[in-house]
Amino acid sequence: MIMSTKSAGVAGLTIGFLMLAGTAFAGPQMTFGPDDKGSLQIDYKGQFQMTVRDTGSGDNNDDTTTNFNFRRNRLALMGNWGDHFGLYVQTEYTEDQNVTAIDVASQNQGTQFQLLDAVMRFDLNDSFKVYAGKFKYNLSRENLEACEMPLTLDRSLFIRPSFVTTRDMGVAVWGNLFNDIFQYRADVMEGRKAVSGDTAPSSNFRYSFRGHLTFLDPENAYGYKGTYLGQKKVLTVGGAYQFEPDVAYGDTVNRTDKKDYQAWTFDGYFEYPFEGVGTVTASAAYERVDLDDPQLGASPDLGALGLNGQKNGWYVKGGYMLPSLPLQFFGRYEKWRFAELNNIFNQKIDWFGLGANYYIRGQNLKVTFEYSHTDFDHEGTFTGLQGGNLRSKDFNTFVTQLQLVF
Repeated sequence: MIMSTKSAGVAGLTIGFLMLAGTAFAGPQMTFGPDDKGSLQIDYKGQFQMTVRDTGSGDNNDDTTTNFNFRRNRLALMGNWGDHFGLYVQTEYTEDQNVTAIDVASQNQGTQFQLLDAVMRFDLNDSFKVYAGKFKYNLSRENLEACEMPLTLDRSLFIRPSFVTTRDMGVAVWGNLFNDIFQYRADVMEGRKAVSGDTAPSSNFRYSFRGHLTFLDPENAYGYKGTYLGQKKVLTVGGAYQFEPDVAYGDTVNRTDKKDYQAWTFDGYFEYPFEGVGTVTASAAYERVDLDDPQLGASPDLGALGLNGQKNGWYVKGGYMLPSLPLQFFGRYEKWRFAELNNIFNQKIDWFGLGANYYIRGQNLKVTFEYSHTDFDHEGTFTGLQGGNLRSKDFNTFVTQLQLVF
């Protein structure tokens, strides 16, 4: 009954969202310098969400949890000087991110303002480009897909590797070869932040190598899109490998049992508009993050465990966009195995989601609905190395999101 009441509220809220359709347009741009060679554009990017989860609150954490929040709330500056030099700077403000991927936080998570991206871009030619600063590293396609242009509500909740967020600091070289059929990428990144020998056995850079082949319309930018809204015909296959030596201790008490980090992935993406029928999108990937079985250590580093620790898994997702209406239906299924999650060894999660995007002004203004189900292979509440009374229980989540790029 509670969920039905909340769903009725979603419908009413959506009508209000649609009334905002006339507010979106491109951000301001200015030019400067000799012959106006310099340009600078300012964008706002917001994703406002209403979340309803059927667990997480109440005396036994079994009652429905409701939440209004910004999934993303960003200001971005994009600049160029001539044809070969550019910059991208993006800030993000997050507030009270209490409804997480697999639970509801017991305490308010507070607010954070951060410099999300700050990258200098040197486009020497199409086959050789250099990026330096803070930006997305070159591992999974999913992470490299633009946050405001996904197929489903968001990227995978389980795709992030160990000891980093979605960005890292370093230098990348990349380019397109053979008429944009092949793209290569290589980067040297910070990886785990520099810490003393009391915490980590060494301080090394993290190295990534990625390549893809694209056979129809090219995907030749640094970032990908989750959907091109039927404006391109795309078939791309790619893969990547990432490595950082001596990243953690298997025994943090005695500072022994050094662990290397390595991850690899392969992925495929297809989108094709069929005249009079609609646009079909399909994507899939496999990823493995390996830290040499840290859960077996005498006192393992907690960063090597949990949601972003050692794991392997895959996802498939697909979409269909109507030919004459800006409505796109989508679905996603994921299956992951974690070395240790919530104090459970070899925990497995099955996740699926169904939903729809309604595009009012393309990706600049859209409404998204998604229902998802999270299924744990082993359920229960356990105390252990990762903390006390950590609970794993199946749950359902319903999210309505309004996206505005201004």
